[in-house]
Amino acid sequence: MAITRWNPVRDEMSRFVDEFLGRPFVSEGPTVWQPRVDIEESEDKYSVRAELPGMKLEDIKITLEDNQLTIRGEKRRDEEKKGTTYHRVERIYGMFERSFALGQVDHAHIEAFYRDGVLQLSIPKAEQAKAREIAIKVEK
Repeated sequence: MAITRWNPVRDEMSRFVDEFLGRPFVSEGPTVWQPRVDIEESEDKYSVRAELPGMKLEDIKITLEDNQLTIRGEKRRDEEKKGTTYHRVERIYGMFERSFALGQVDHAHIEAFYRDGVLQLSIPKAEQAKAREIAIKVEK
């Protein structure tokens, strides 16, 4: 592991670029693509939405193992055309994997939908994981 001198200006600028562009700023080396994900929890379920623009359904895989949700896939680039000069290539391509720890869930009733480049998961909580009120008994 290389030791890098702390540079507050560079770090602040990188954070600004991350927030402004919605993606990590990488000055050198390969770009890692991390799709943006929203995770919402209600009393009875988790809702997960992942932005996967331009991806084909067959290039997305979802797994749930030991209450660890993993979304992985590959955003493929169109073939480069011979005799064409590319002046700018800003879109990010490649493989990605995002994993999130969830509480106890009902594996049998998970639903996934993909529409307009957004993957949406509805993950019901297991009965034992749902909050419930406990009655207090009076001792005599």
